[in-house]
Amino acid sequence: MNDIKIKNESSTTKFMQIVDSIVKGIDSGEIKRNTRLPSITVFSKRYGISRDTVEKAYKKLVEKGYLIAIKGKGNYVLDRQDSRLRILLIFNKLSSYKKIIYDTFLETLGSNARVDLYIHHYNPDVLREIIDENLDCYNHYVIMPHFFHDVNEDDYLAVLNAIPADKLLLLDRNLNLDKEVSAVYQDFKSDIYIALKESIGLTQKYNRITVVFPKHSNHPIELNGGVMKFCLETEKQFEVVNSTQKELIKPGSAYILLTESDLAVLIKQCRQLGLQLGKDVGVLSFNETVLKELLDITVVTTDFEKMGRIAASLLLENRVDQVKNPFYMIQRNSL
Repeated sequence: MNDIKIKNESSTTKFMQIVDSIVKGIDSGEIKRNTRLPSITVFSKRYGISRDTVEKAYKKLVEKGYLIAIKGKGNYVLDRQDSRLRILLIFNKLSSYKKIIYDTFLETLGSNARVDLYIHHYNPDVLREIIDENLDCYNHYVIMPHFFHDVNEDDYLAVLNAIPADKLLLLDRNLNLDKEVSAVYQDFKSDIYIALKESIGLTQKYNRITVVFPKHSNHPIELNGGVMKFCLETEKQFEVVNSTQKELIKPGSAYILLTESDLAVLIKQCRQLGLQLGKDVGVLSFNETVLKELLDITVVTTDFEKMGRIAASLLLENRVDQVKNPFYMIQRNSL
């Protein structure tokens, strides 16, 4: 195995320098398949690296499918004739909608790719750790860049800008990066504005539109701008409240709800007050579910299946493109 250069002054951890060097050697053919790598002890002494760091790097290479650890014999390079794309998919959270995207994404890729799933939990620091540990280990990085509103935008933009443009695909939300990258996204402000505009007859009976936007929300704040624009044009009162828990339901108002819990509370309050949905109070909920269909709730939603299919197709075709995902309203009797 060729010498590995470990730079003490590098911003990349020694652990990742080892991983990156061995990955590049295997992918370039310099390190041949079935080669036995130096033992952890030998590697540690040769390069002046702690045993724990070397062991961690070897374990990561095993996880990524580059090495196989044979008990009593050591770590061997696997046959890298596997031509499948290696894709790192990073969601902000797990949900029923993410599962739809994930399932369709995998189905479209078929046997052409191997996908590893990570969650960053709206935290740029977690995203940075994931990328630092996996940069140069995958052909593509598919990332859903949703974060809490109080997060410094520069923190996650720096992480995303560190990924080569031809390897990065943004999912569900587009961003202004230092380079042109692929994206399959929603335009949240425009989408809700157009949906309301095209269904203007449904809101004529209401003099106020209230967006129930949770205080510590991770939902796109651009939604409020789209609703406000519609209200200004139609001369309706516009307001944003944090929850339906303490909100006094106002007859003559239409409510746009982002969460299932707020929807449930509002429906309960309307029943207690004897208010009829679609007549006294309007309800518009985000994202379709079977339960909302059964409750006859009007929804606005994107096509999550199509989002997964388009994203997979861009990777399979090795094509850089920015595609706005379809968004539409399903009209029912709650509005």
